[in-house]
Amino acid sequence: MINAAFAVLSGDAGGVAEPEQVDVVVVGLGVGGEEVAGRLAESGLSVVGVERDLVGGECPYWGCIPSKMMIRAANALAEARRIDGLAGSAQVRPDWAPVAKRIREEATDTWNDRAAVDRFVGRGGRFVRGSGRLDGPGRVRVGDQLFEARYGVVIGTGTRPSVPPVEGLADTPYWTNHHAIEVEELPGSLLVLGGGAIGLELSQVFARFGVRVTIVEALDRVLAVEEPEASEAATSALRADGVEVHTGVRTERVDHDGERFTLRAHGGAEFTAERLLVVTGRRAHLDELGLEAVGVDADQRYLPVDDRMRVTDGIWAVGDVTGEGAFTHIAMYQAAIVIADVLDRARHARPGADPSGTASVVGGAMGAASALGASGSSGTAGTVPRADYRALPRVTFTDPEIGAVGLTEEQARSRGINVQVGFSKLGESTRGWIHRVGDEGFIKLIADADEGVLIGATSAGPAGGEVLSGLVVAVHAAVPLSQLRHMIYAYPTFHRAIEDALRHLR
Repeated sequence: MINAAFAVLSGDAGGVAEPEQVDVVVVGLGVGGEEVAGRLAESGLSVVGVERDLVGGECPYWGCIPSKMMIRAANALAEARRIDGLAGSAQVRPDWAPVAKRIREEATDTWNDRAAVDRFVGRGGRFVRGSGRLDGPGRVRVGDQLFEARYGVVIGTGTRPSVPPVEGLADTPYWTNHHAIEVEELPGSLLVLGGGAIGLELSQVFARFGVRVTIVEALDRVLAVEEPEASEAATSALRADGVEVHTGVRTERVDHDGERFTLRAHGGAEFTAERLLVVTGRRAHLDELGLEAVGVDADQRYLPVDDRMRVTDGIWAVGDVTGEGAFTHIAMYQAAIVIADVLDRARHARPGADPSGTASVVGGAMGAASALGASGSSGTAGTVPRADYRALPRVTFTDPEIGAVGLTEEQARSRGINVQVGFSKLGESTRGWIHRVGDEGFIKLIADADEGVLIGATSAGPAGGEVLSGLVVAVHAAVPLSQLRHMIYAYPTFHRAIEDALRHLR
């Protein structure tokens, strides 16, 4: 766990110290905050990074990295079971122990962030363990310490699980995703409350390791933010793995008798299991940040920012706390913008001086500016880049993987766009036919018929997330449909199904 050597650096116990002058304070060192703090420190600015939990945030300890290790292991079991009828026969005996061991030893160092702290300090930053709170413009208080930032404050405090106000739930030992990732011995049965991406990924993993899994979702389909076809593909895959999927079920009460959970739903339905995993969304806890000291409303689900990630003058936000998507790639994308904007402010504050000491430090951010300018966003080459989420990619790492970018059909129609839809089944492609077992999937394209470009796409299949990359480029760069149709698609590949979907646009 967190090493005592990284305890908060405290001020004079006899009273609050005078503000210490620094260049930048970063409150929250998740993926985005750590990147901003580290890059700015490398540039030569004096940077204080504040984190009360683990440096690196959700992704390396309870999110992307360990969950994908679990998924990799579960998919290996599924592939072994597909040998029958394809390449002979196989017997599979699941064992969770090596998965739990790998998560502890390779991914999380048993949830110790010593290496991450050392990495930040090695880049020139100053680390403070504790909870940061705004104490006026440019001022951050951490315990008895008070810092005053010359150029500004960056908030990257992320989000925490949002638990629904279900009667009895708070009094039970329910799991969040943290418990599911840390588990060393699997339960015999598991109830999953919530049918979003995290719930589906973990459900499939545990089911493939022999756990009896039941999903309960209040909406009328799982993965409700994606295309209906994606929901159908995910539901079919989960049921094939033995998962019970119940949608349109409103939970009214949860009880725990010391051994089992009982979930009671509207209409009298009941579900029971040894464990209950609650994955019904996440929210930022803005009330803890002292936003009122800088005139910002804390009574919001997320912290709104402009296209330079500015909350207000001298305050930036990055990552999940902005509400633009709980993805590591969004946090890193936003971090590049914040880095460029802070350095730009520092340059203007110190005429004739380059605080980075080298142009290469902000090369990535400036490169992003050029790309955004070329794609029609408000950013232009040589300026601070502007955020552009038109081609935001997202992947649900179930089997089949479900990748998506841009608008869904429903979103596009609700905006009054003249929509064309193209659809092709992966199993009807040559590569799908060759793959044979586990070839479930599809390509769905959403086009703006008036503009002649793609504005959204979904790629589901054995490599859905990888096939998505070409579609992301097409949406981001507004590649004309005529050019997409006149491309050469490698044969036989899964991505060749894009050509069929383009042919079916109507």
